[in-house]
Amino acid sequence: MHTTDTPTPGPAKTEFLSFQLGGLEYGLDFSKVKELRVLNSLERFASEGEIISGVAVSRGVIMPIVDMRVAMSGRHDSADPLTDVIILQLSNCVMGMVVDGVTDVVSLDDGQIHPIPGTEGEAAVDYLLGLGHCDGRRLILIDIDRLMSIQRVAAQGAKQSAA
Repeated sequence: MHTTDTPTPGPAKTEFLSFQLGGLEYGLDFSKVKELRVLNSLERFASEGEIISGVAVSRGVIMPIVDMRVAMSGRHDSADPLTDVIILQLSNCVMGMVVDGVTDVVSLDDGQIHPIPGTEGEAAVDYLLGLGHCDGRRLILIDIDRLMSIQRVAAQGAKQSAA
């Protein structure tokens, strides 16, 4: 009787799109990405301090555009913010996200993802998945669905308290 060894599958890998934001490198689940583009036109909103900086039309769909520089750090740039836009398919909508620059796609397994030191149990950072380590790089991994739901709730609360 002859047996053959069945190869043991390696650790499951998840692909993350990495992007630059304020000098740091972030990653989000690549399966959420519909496309990458530079938008030439954006219908801007006049409200200062909001994370949604405007809307754009892509392939016949009107979508909000979130300036991640405002969402993550409150930073406003005077330069044209439409450098790289990541078009995302989230759980309940299509939206665009302005970042400083898109880097690449990184595959990480569970052994390459570690908790971010000092964030255990912090409600303010529950959108962080962890810190990804790959080839000497560190990526701050975010749950983009969770982050956008937190930002929407925060924006709604600010609007209601101002009224």
